[in-house]
Amino acid sequence: MQSPRILLSPPHMSGREKKYINDAFETNWIAPLGPNVDGFEKELAEYAGTRGAVALSSGTAAIHLALRLLGINKGDTVFCSSLTFIASANPIVYEGAEPAFIDSEPDTWNMSPAALQKAFADAEKAGRLPKAVIVVNLYGQSARMDELLAICNHYRVPVIEDAAESLGSQYKGRKSGTFGTFGVFSFNGNKIITTSGGGMLVSNDEEALRKARFLATQARDPAPHYQHSTTGYNYRLSNILAGVGRAQLEVLDERVEARRTIFARYAGELGQIEGLEFMPELEGTVHNRWLTTLTVDQKQLGIAPMELIEALEEESIEARPVWKPLHLQPIFKGAAYYPHEKERSVSDELFANGVCLPSGSGMTEEQQMKVIDTIKKAVNRKVSIS
Repeated sequence: MQSPRILLSPPHMSGREKKYINDAFETNWIAPLGPNVDGFEKELAEYAGTRGAVALSSGTAAIHLALRLLGINKGDTVFCSSLTFIASANPIVYEGAEPAFIDSEPDTWNMSPAALQKAFADAEKAGRLPKAVIVVNLYGQSARMDELLAICNHYRVPVIEDAAESLGSQYKGRKSGTFGTFGVFSFNGNKIITTSGGGMLVSNDEEALRKARFLATQARDPAPHYQHSTTGYNYRLSNILAGVGRAQLEVLDERVEARRTIFARYAGELGQIEGLEFMPELEGTVHNRWLTTLTVDQKQLGIAPMELIEALEEESIEARPVWKPLHLQPIFKGAAYYPHEKERSVSDELFANGVCLPSGSGMTEEQQMKVIDTIKKAVNRKVSIS
């Protein structure tokens, strides 16, 4: 009998979720809103250290509302990290704006301050500054927020911090997702905590969050009849799923610790293999290690990243390449792109060489050692052949 498949990042329930779900059923709060939504928003804001939060149907919805609240319109430009999932940039297109993509830098794999500065310099010269900058915290590692914010503040352009993958991470003592005008979290099924599907918009601007709730509930005007003066959306999180989120939030710090332990075991077992390099942890930050990621030097090891992924797949182990940069996506063909250096695109390098390893907080040590042994065998087989 074949062993169960080892997944990249499956949901990990705490067992406390049923309490909140049962409360919703017993009190008949099955409608989209209710006490669990209110509680989840309050508890998440307290955890992050923001004045408020709005529970939504997805992280994508949160980015979309942030852009609406910042007045992004047709023809505007929004700068966005290139090395990320497409959900970071799709909402730019929803509003008819144009994305311009910013490369990564090697120490965080996140937005390059050098590339961002070049993009702003060109925009200023053209007399067309962006209306916002979306900074992504990739795989749980915070970007260089001090440097990036200094540039954006100089040009008086607001930041949306896409912390979909970095809930529980820290940057210089502050929680991830709290540095921009708006922060965004995701509770998709593969995230460090999940509500099955869901997201959260956080901010210290309580008036903006009030407007977000209005827009997220179909923008219904305060009238006894159904009246609408602007376009709204059906973006609110359900009361039942918010109950799942409340229970998951209670164990968030445990999930971070578990993922960091998983990373430490990978690093300890594989870190001495020349040609394998793990995603760095920037000094002064706490990386939640949502996914353990590494790069494979094919010249040194004689094995390509996809060959390693295929070797794992043969053992029923899920692994994936890192995100394909958005400036390489067919849908964004022709969009502006600013590399880290004139002759070097870091995000291209990471896409060509990067691999994401199974990192679920519920993964057993036995399962992880199977992953590690499979990698060692694949690498040793190539080395012995060469």
